[in-house]
Parts: sequence; structure tokens; C-alpha cells
Amino acid sequence: MSPGRLRRGLAQARQFGGEVAEASGAVWRRSLQLRVVISTLALSTAVVLVLGLVLQTQIAQRLVQGKEADTLLRFEAGVSLLERDLSGVDPDREGAEGELNNALAQLTSADSDGEATAAGEFRAVLTTGRRDGGEEISAGPVDDVPAELRRDVGEDSTLARQYATITQNGVAVPTLVVGQPVRTAGPRGLEFYMLFPLDSEQRTLGLVQSTLIVAGLLLLLLLAGIVSIVTRLVVRPVREAAEIAERFADGHLDERMRVQGDDEVARLGESYNEMAQSIQSQIQQLEEFGALQRRFTSDVSHELRTPLTTVRMAADVLYASREELLPALRRSSELLVTELDRFEALLADLLEISRLDAGVADLVAENVDVRSVVLRAVEAVRGIADETGTELDLDLPEGILAEIDNRRVERIVRNLVANAVDHGEGRPVRVQLAADDRAVAVLVRDQGVGLRPGEAGLVFNRFWRAEESRARRSGGSGLGLSISVEDARLHGGWLQAWGEVGRGAAFRLTLPRVAGGVLVDSPLPLGPDESTPPAPMTSVPTPARGMPLVEPAVQWLPGDDVDEPDDDRGDGARPAADLAGEQR
Repeated sequence: MSPGRLRRGLAQARQFGGEVAEASGAVWRRSLQLRVVISTLALSTAVVLVLGLVLQTQIAQRLVQGKEADTLLRFEAGVSLLERDLSGVDPDREGAEGELNNALAQLTSADSDGEATAAGEFRAVLTTGRRDGGEEISAGPVDDVPAELRRDVGEDSTLARQYATITQNGVAVPTLVVGQPVRTAGPRGLEFYMLFPLDSEQRTLGLVQSTLIVAGLLLLLLLAGIVSIVTRLVVRPVREAAEIAERFADGHLDERMRVQGDDEVARLGESYNEMAQSIQSQIQQLEEFGALQRRFTSDVSHELRTPLTTVRMAADVLYASREELLPALRRSSELLVTELDRFEALLADLLEISRLDAGVADLVAENVDVRSVVLRAVEAVRGIADETGTELDLDLPEGILAEIDNRRVERIVRNLVANAVDHGEGRPVRVQLAADDRAVAVLVRDQGVGLRPGEAGLVFNRFWRAEESRARRSGGSGLGLSISVEDARLHGGWLQAWGEVGRGAAFRLTLPRVAGGVLVDSPLPLGPDESTPPAPMTSVPTPARGMPLVEPAVQWLPGDDVDEPDDDRGDGARPAADLAGEQR
């Protein structure tokens, strides 16, 4: 296999392993029942292993101790029998080897008492050893006796025993070997050994091991089943409560938990149902209050139109004949007409806000040239710019088409440019248009007083103002940017603000090029450095009515990550997704 193919195989294996680990981690984090069952099995396995090892050790010790006691009894009986049979035998005499074999044969065939019989089968060995340089005379399988044991018996002339593994017929058999010197009629004594195979004890211990393993596995399976059932009894109500809470959060306010019995889960269900009932009542009260407030605003706005029309007609008459009035009255008529204009604009904005709040505003999307819409908005406020000496720097490429409601987009851009002129301190205002395959953006950037920390999250609040500009001319109603952000929502777009004190402010409108599209990023950067490539946007305001919901991570606008400013001008750091308010 080539190194390249091997590396690719290893990379795929690592990727697969990472995916499996990630999926396993997700399942582990999401399932309480799985965590409880696996944790219980792990602890139970450790306990069963420890208990099994302890039991196996105790049983093995008892088997060995019993075997040793039986073999010693049987060995003592054999020593007594041999010393009686060999008391007149000289091992160095000719033909002594046959007598030794006869003695061993009588030993193996002799009847033993009940205690000695418990030792089981054995093999016996008689040997003179190699002491004093004489020839070794032996009977029985002397080569199976461990040399170390023969040395201990020959040197110490005492009883000795040793466990050894002896190969018999090609099979390794654990054996207990016991040895002791035996007195004879000759000058050299004999060494007597008995070999007791432990294969039966080995089989018994194996049976015990297999029994412990099977019993341990059955115990673990039984524990797993019991823990799974018990955990399910506890987790199922919690899972049902989570599902009911999710449906409740989605707007199904009538969802309630089933309450059975008087245990802890039942008390949890009762507490949750009481909480849900309280929240439902409060939400209904808030909805009724909001509906009443919207109806009041709409009714007042409509009712004011009739007296306003009458006052407008009288003011127009006075204004038309202002040249015939005294200077003080002439100035009063001019102020009256100016304030009536502002009053009418405020009424129109209030009516628009009431329609937006009631959800009856419609989006009339057409495939239009965005440049022409922006130009009309700029020309509408050019008179204010000329009065303040503000230069309008336009960067409006041609051929950018998008499905938009040109009336609403024109109103948004008009509000943004008018605010930039009001707060630009006479410095140039840049209006920039750009687009990509999915979105179109309009950026209005001024070099005026800017926004203090925290104010970027307040500029869209209704009737909020930052009266820092000394050259303010338009004197809006305080609802312009609030209406603008609602118009952006209707398009499924973003309206975002950035600002720093002394560096000016920037407002960016980003709309999908196709009605109903979902925004991912903006073609224009929001910050002051226009050479910076546009960073992917991860913030989306509250979705427009009827538009698809996108829930990415929240992006914090520059200048919004500080404490709340004084004078009620901010509410602390707010995400761009919450810029749902009003005018600077």
C-alpha cells in the first residue's frame, strides 16, 4: 500500500472515530437513563469482580489447605508402612532395587483408613540419593521429583513439601510433592517421596470460576434491567415534563402535566401546572393590555385627524395672510404651521406603528433597481443636507436588482440619511450600496458625535434620543428608526447600528435579494474600517411575520459590551438580535 493511500485511510479512520465519539458523547449528555444505567453497571461490575476474586481466593485456599492435610496424613501412613517393610533391607545389597519396587507396590495397594483415602491418587518414589559417592538406587518416577525438594530432604533429613508442575503423558499437571528420609538396615538411608496430582482440585477451581463468571454476568444483567426499569419510572415523568414545557414555550399555553398519586413527581407536576397557569394568566393579561394599548393608539390617531384637519385649514388661512399680520402674529402663524407638520408626521408614524404592532402590515415586494430607491430617499433629505452644509458621498453601483417593497425601503434609507445629517455635525455622510448573490446592503456612515457605549442597543427604541448634535434640524417624531426596523423585519432583513464617541456612527440595512430568503452574511462591513472584508453575520433580528425563523448564535455589536451608562441612555450590552427600537 502506498504512503498516500495509507495516510488517507488513517485520516478517514480518525474522522470516523471522531464522529462516533461525538455521537456517543451527544447520546451520553442527552440521556439521563443511559448515564444512570451505565454508571450502575460500571460500579456493579467493579463490586462483582472484587467479590469474585475474594471468593475464588478463599475457595482456592480452602482446597489447598484440605489437600495438604489429607496428603500429610496419607504420607505419614506410608512412612510407617515402609519403615516396617524395609527395616531389614540394605539398599546397597544386590537385588535391593526389586525389594524397593515390591515395597512401593504394597504401599499403593494397601488399604488406608478413611482420612488417608481422602488424599486421592498418588505416585511413590524411593531413592538412596547420590550421597557419599555411591550409586543411586531408586524405585518409582524419581525424575519427577523436583531437585530442590530432594536437596532439602537430603540435607535437612526432615519432612518437606513443594508444589510443582509435572508433565505427565504430555500434559502439565500441578502436583504436591512430599518427601522425608526413611530408616533402613544399611548404612545409607532412603528418601521417600509421594506425588499427589492436583488435577481434581484444578477442575473444582475451574468449575467455581465458571460458576462465579456466569453468576456475575446474570447478576449484572439483572441489575441492568432493574436499574433501567427504576430509572424509567423516574425519567419518564421528567421527559414528559420537558416535552410539555417545550410545547408550552411554543405557544400551547393549555399544556399541563398529568398528576397521579402523592409522591415527589406528583408534587412536581402540581407545581409545574400552577406555574403554567400563572404564566398563562399573565400572558393573557399582557396580550389584553397590548391589544388595548394598540387599539387606543389607533383610535386616538384616527380621532385626532378630524380636529387636526380643522386646525390645519385655519392655520393655512393664517399662514396665507401672514403678510397682513403684525410681526409677532406672523411668527406665531409660521410656528403653528411648522408644528402642525410635525404633528401630522407623528400621527402618520403612530398609525404605521399601530398597523405593524397589529400584524396587518403587508409587504408588496417587486423586483426593482435598488439604486433608484436609494437615490429617491437621498434626494428627499438633500434639502436638510444643504441647509447644514453636509456633503453626501454616494457610492451607488448600477444594476443591483432585488425583490423589495420600494416604499418601505425608501422610508428606511430616508430615516437613516436624515439621522446621519442631524448628527453628522456638518461633516460628510457616506451612503454605500453593495450586493452579493443572496443579499443587498445599504450602509449610511456619518462622522459626527457617534454613539456612547451601550447606545447602539438603544437607538431603535421608540422615542429614545441622544441629543448630542448641535446642528439637529429635522426634529423627527422619535419613531423613525422603530418603524424602519419593523420594515426591515417584514423583508426578513437586518437593521444594525455601530458607533463610537468622536468617530461617528454607521447604520446598515441588509435585505435578501429574493423575497422570503434567509440571510447568512452582509455584503458590507458594519465597522469603521471599510477596507475590512465583511465578516459573516451570525445575528438575526426577530423574524419578520411570515418569514422563516433562523436561530444562529448572537453577535454583539461594537461598543455594547460595557456597563449601563448614566442618564437612562442604555440598558447594558445587548445583542444585535435585540435591536428592535427607535431613533437616536
